[in-house]
Amino acid sequence: MSEQKPRRKLAAILAADVVGFSKKMGENEDRTLRNLKACRTLTDESIEAHHGRVFGSAGDSVIAEFASPVDAIVAAVEFQRNLRDRNLKITPEDQMEFRVGLNLGDVIVEGDNLYGDGVNVAARLEPLAEPGGICVSGKFHDEVRRKLDLSFVSKGAQEMKNIEEPVHTFNVLLGHETEEVSQISSSDPSAAPTMRQPSANEKPRLIVLPFSNLNNVEDNDFLVDGIVEDIITEFSRINSIEVISRNTAFSFKGKDINNAQIASEFGIHYIATGSIRSSGNRMRISVDLTDPSTDNTLWS
Repeated sequence: MSEQKPRRKLAAILAADVVGFSKKMGENEDRTLRNLKACRTLTDESIEAHHGRVFGSAGDSVIAEFASPVDAIVAAVEFQRNLRDRNLKITPEDQMEFRVGLNLGDVIVEGDNLYGDGVNVAARLEPLAEPGGICVSGKFHDEVRRKLDLSFVSKGAQEMKNIEEPVHTFNVLLGHETEEVSQISSSDPSAAPTMRQPSANEKPRLIVLPFSNLNNVEDNDFLVDGIVEDIITEFSRINSIEVISRNTAFSFKGKDINNAQIASEFGIHYIATGSIRSSGNRMRISVDLTDPSTDNTLWS
């Protein structure tokens, strides 16, 4: 009989491990293992709840498969946020952060294990993520970017060991980045990082910030916010641009805004701002489109 060919399938792969695990083990093995067990409870519960399966685990690492990339990233976002909440309640020496890599690719099935570039790329993406963050491949990003209320920052093409072609990568914005932006700009305005320039094949990224309510009537806030949400929805239907999610945009409501800082942290190329004033049955809406690299108004 001829040898059976290996079975293949398309799968979303999640790879994760603990930041600085070896150092933690060197400092206190018992404490580190106790905290790892507590964190693994959070990661594994989210993976299972979103139809994933852990098929590899050695030391502090986790490798899981999902049939759906949407399920994979929802699980990753959920357990990263749960881990962050845990860290806020405990002492610094008990805190743990995970990095996560997510890839969508063809894998070889052998028993309960999976092999191939689909798995290898996920493992290479994981160390590229920020502590407590998530890094995804371009293929994975293309599958999920229009299906979830998440924002991504392009990190460009990355060379990876034993991977033939460079892999375009994106970092997922989990919501706390806006707090860091506010802290940096308020403590040291000169600390703003250099503006990132878009690559040739990258879609322009636009954020529509909350509009000002010039009437200063609290009841009008609902109307103003509703109009901005409608504008965001309409922009999101244009395939030639990427629009930052409503949740991220509205996290800046009522705050002092540094356009250059926002653009650098979130990979923004254009910022839309505006104001709304009403009088009786009449309403006036003013909108400005700004290039944050020059702070020049492109259209109003």
